[in-house]
Amino acid sequence: MTTETPRWFKSSYSDNGGACIEVAASLVASRGIVPVRDSKNPTGPVLGFQAGAFTSFIAGVKAGTFGTV
Repeated sequence: MTTETPRWFKSSYSDNGGACIEVAASLVASRGIVPVRDSKNPTGPVLGFQAGAFTSFIAGVKAGTFGTV
């Protein structure tokens, strides 16, 4: 059993008025997951995505697959 603590970070582009997420990529190697949380609520719920699914999502964002809001 691993007892690693997530090391949270948010993008340097996240100065947008608080609509940010934080990611803890430090758990990918040991657990194969990418935890994601709301930066405004660090003690709130955390979503855990499989590393491959998160990588595909990021690739889609970079490719403009999801359009803009």
